[in-house]
Amino acid sequence: MEERGRVVVGIDGSPGSRAALAYALRDAARRGAAVEAVAAFTPPDYPGYETWAPLYGPIPVPVDQMRDEVRRAAERTVQEVTGEPAVATTVPPVTVRVTDGGAADALLHAAEGADLLVVGSRGRGGFRSMLLGSVSLACALHSPCPVTVVRPPRPATADEPAVAQAAGSGS
Repeated sequence: MEERGRVVVGIDGSPGSRAALAYALRDAARRGAAVEAVAAFTPPDYPGYETWAPLYGPIPVPVDQMRDEVRRAAERTVQEVTGEPAVATTVPPVTVRVTDGGAADALLHAAEGADLLVVGSRGRGGFRSMLLGSVSLACALHSPCPVTVVRPPRPATADEPAVAQAAGSGS
């Protein structure tokens, strides 16, 4: 049995991660590879919160419930992006992996042995002026495989023809 290649992509629901997923799907289809979509989350880090939280307010969402919600959101994102016209007509196999912890560490770990790591240029972080977010920068500097950083599509302006927008969205 022939071994498939693997393209890893980080997803968090942001426009940048959706663009990265679309790129990863097209690239994996071209390579004949599978896609591993990785969504990371940081669980509450309150030692003993189960004991003292009832005294001070509602208990935070249990980690298993958080993981399930992140998985559902990631799977919904994959379904939405695979249905977009800009994605290849042949969608490669996609696996969604949800992991506890920081996004950069999760992606770097998942990229071990991968053919390519694809990340958005900015995710849910708040510094809009940065060219690369901290996750994409960490991945670009430390990845064990080649990295592609994908910018989110820029919003259309009123004076820009729709044809020019559509032509720029296929990369």
